[in-house]
Amino acid sequence: MIYFIGAGPGAVDLITVRGAELLRRAGIIVYAGSLVNPELVRKYAREDCELHDSSRMTLGEILAVLTDGHERGVLTVRLHSGDPALYGAIREQISALRERAIPFEVVPGVSSLFAASAALGTEYTIPGQVQTLIISRVEGRTPSPESASVALFLSAGMTAKACAELIARGYAPGTPAALVYRASWPDEWVILGTLETLPGLTEGITKTAIILAGDFLNDNIRAASRLYDKDFSHEYRNSCLHE
Repeated sequence: MIYFIGAGPGAVDLITVRGAELLRRAGIIVYAGSLVNPELVRKYAREDCELHDSSRMTLGEILAVLTDGHERGVLTVRLHSGDPALYGAIREQISALRERAIPFEVVPGVSSLFAASAALGTEYTIPGQVQTLIISRVEGRTPSPESASVALFLSAGMTAKACAELIARGYAPGTPAALVYRASWPDEWVILGTLETLPGLTEGITKTAIILAGDFLNDNIRAASRLYDKDFSHEYRNSCLHE
């Protein structure tokens, strides 16, 4: 099993209990050395654990390590900063593992998004005033497209209304959509569909669920982050070294 683990925003004790336990057991850890607090690896990794700093690696090199760990039967961890769901560049890694029929699991982490609000002693939503939080980034060497992923909280009892409003705002009826009921609980339930079909699949679910929509749910999309592209140079890696 390959485990993708969110390391948290930086503080060593803000990794999840599950994530810390897997780090203690791992025989191989591939970690984002440019972002992950190195104290995490020093604190939790076994003395005989194989450590690989991915900041200087390409996607092919990372996959080679993960595949080797699987073939040798070694518990292998891919450690990302924050929560890997946000700008984690895990999609292309997971797609490659699926193609190789290698099992994996994603262990969520605490995002810097939430560490920042904690540092400010506040919350992003205000009853009756602020209900929407936009997460994005400024366009740099990686372009910023117009499409957006959507996560709707506290809307499970109004799935039909939520999907209809998204369609009215310009999302195609065939846009992939999902409802995740009681995420991470023993009775977690994931329902997949489209904005058009999801309401008919989720009748009876009225709370403790999140509605998600967007092309990020489309497994056929093969777009990859440039971070680990062998032809993409950055502060920690020169592409010429991988030609």
